[in-house]
Amino acid sequence: MTTATEHTATTTPPATPVLRALDVTKVYGGTHALRGVSLDIAPGRVTVLFGENGAGKSTLMKILSAVESPTTGQIQLDGEVVNFGGARDAADRGISIIHQELSLCPNLSIQDNLFLGREHTRRLLIDRAAQREQATEVLRRLDNTLNPDDRVGDLRLGQQQLVEIARALLQNARVLIMDEPTSALSAPEVEVLFQVVRELTAGGVAVVYISHHLEEALDIADDVAVLRDGAMVACAVADDVDLRWVVRTMVGREQDALFPKHELRLGEVALETVELSVADPANPDRLAVDSVSLTVRAGETVGIYGLMGSGRSELLECLAGRLPAGSGETRLAGERVTGTVRDRIKAGLVLVPEDRQRDGLVQLMTVGENLSLAALTRFIRRFIVSRGREREAVDAMIKDITVKTAGANAPIGSLSGGNQQKVVIGKALMTRPQVLLLDEPSRGVDVAAKADVFDVMAQQAERGLAVLFTTSEAEEALHIPDRLLVLVRGRLVADLRPGDVTRDRLMSLADGADTIEEEHR
Repeated sequence: MTTATEHTATTTPPATPVLRALDVTKVYGGTHALRGVSLDIAPGRVTVLFGENGAGKSTLMKILSAVESPTTGQIQLDGEVVNFGGARDAADRGISIIHQELSLCPNLSIQDNLFLGREHTRRLLIDRAAQREQATEVLRRLDNTLNPDDRVGDLRLGQQQLVEIARALLQNARVLIMDEPTSALSAPEVEVLFQVVRELTAGGVAVVYISHHLEEALDIADDVAVLRDGAMVACAVADDVDLRWVVRTMVGREQDALFPKHELRLGEVALETVELSVADPANPDRLAVDSVSLTVRAGETVGIYGLMGSGRSELLECLAGRLPAGSGETRLAGERVTGTVRDRIKAGLVLVPEDRQRDGLVQLMTVGENLSLAALTRFIRRFIVSRGREREAVDAMIKDITVKTAGANAPIGSLSGGNQQKVVIGKALMTRPQVLLLDEPSRGVDVAAKADVFDVMAQQAERGLAVLFTTSEAEEALHIPDRLLVLVRGRLVADLRPGDVTRDRLMSLADGADTIEEEHR
């Protein structure tokens, strides 16, 4: 790999790169997305690319995979300068990419998505038997029991991400670029994916890996590179660096500064569930949430830690009215809450969903339109929306939660992932809730944007809101909440103070290997 321009650690052992970017610059209008970036990708190694949102990671990956062309600079494949005719041309020459945002067709089956545009044919007809055999094998390789005939739109987000990964594996790439491949995967699924990655590198495949899960990425890395503001600022061998080096090089501050604290002033119980049970939407005979009782007080931030399949998302979706309760009840300020999503928003209970692109934003709307969408009734006077009052509230919210945008009229797609997430949170806050529910609020955003999201959560708790959020990241669970609940296969197994539990104990609890129960209220 290229040596660092600053924060240099150690140069990589000599290896002939299979793919190289040489002095690559990319300009969009007057914006420099990349500035003279050089990077060597070695066969049989995992190169992890770190950087904040907007640092240029995805742009560089799109150039390497020929989705975009560089403004200046060169791309070399096996030492020869190449000018790909497009992404299909690059794929035909062994360069495959798993994009951060899923590109699946929800109305098609898993099998159809895996072979879309690359169908196996026999006598001018699609050979479905051969496709099904390969689909079953690649899903088995990912240790997954999904049926190739299942419709993708019926799958949960983590399962859809596995389908996206499986599609890339079927292309037998020489260079596999993975942009946020684990953002919706459980810990066991990540372990299986890493095993597959190691099998690929053992066979000589070069892997480029991007992730906002820093510790996870360091575990799989052979080489690391750090982009900041479109420039390559550091490269090193992974064994020579640690998490603190990565954070400091990326954002210029220490890791501990990324977890904001708030003054704890507890009020009355704002949210309570009593023996709440929820059926699994994918399997009604199974309970996704099993007799869960919990409380959250005004001014308190409570975290729910659980792995994929723990029922954490189903619990929040039930509280918000998106899923029906099989039994038990939900109480808001002591009063039983029932009804639709709209009814619960009106009562003061609102959810920030896990998938902001699918469930949280309308891509054709502006920043301001997205922010006010759930609260338009606030601005209606005599059956007409008062645009002046709406704009005043939108501008105040943009300022309050520090959304970095050109203005309320900017397209939502022009914002970084972290700022889009702030808009989704702002949309929820515009409804003036008593209880703020957040499902994986830091999913798919960089380390600095996570700190901003956590800061917004802390500010709302200080203002008296009850905040309940889910996370599958141990570091967040141990640093953010005032109180931590652990959910395992739909059952609440622990109620903890984060400072009273170690990372290893937390992981043991989440795996179901241990159970403790502590009462704090």
